[in-house]
Amino acid sequence: MAFQEVILTEKIYNLGAESDIVRVRAGYARNFLIPQGKALEKTGRNLARVNALKGKRAAREAQELNEAQELARRVNKVKLTIELETGETGKAFGSVTNTDIANRLKAELGGNVEVDRHKIELDQPIKTAGEYEVPLKLHHDVVAKIAVIVKIKGGEEKAAEDKDAEAADDKVVRVKARPKK
Repeated sequence: MAFQEVILTEKIYNLGAESDIVRVRAGYARNFLIPQGKALEKTGRNLARVNALKGKRAAREAQELNEAQELARRVNKVKLTIELETGETGKAFGSVTNTDIANRLKAELGGNVEVDRHKIELDQPIKTAGEYEVPLKLHHDVVAKIAVIVKIKGGEEKAAEDKDAEAADDKVVRVKARPKK
């Protein structure tokens, strides 16, 4: 397999950031990276351009870090309350996913804040009521904690109904348990 070294001109997921010199397959460089303007061939002239790209990269990374820290401060103050719909048996119909949390967080913080659902690190969807602390990876150095409170929709009403139903069941059982005369 033929490989080629190229200089990236922009950040590419799972490959590198601008000004990085990476080794990729020759076809990937020739057919995609270079024609799209995402990379330059590694030549003496292009290596001189790397210094300009490094300055641009440092400024961008500093700005991203500041924005992530500011958003983390705002997110750490937020408590999201999400209600789960349940059936008669108390089993949840659905679950709370990272998409639900991202949408609720966007509504809570305002429409101008965009939170990528993939950055919410939820191992499994939440299916039970309770309080959860969900990590949100905003930057490779910044992780915020989202306080999520999951409640059962109509939980108090159902609890009262369940108690009444249990009391009625107890009466029925006692009536059937009496000996006949």
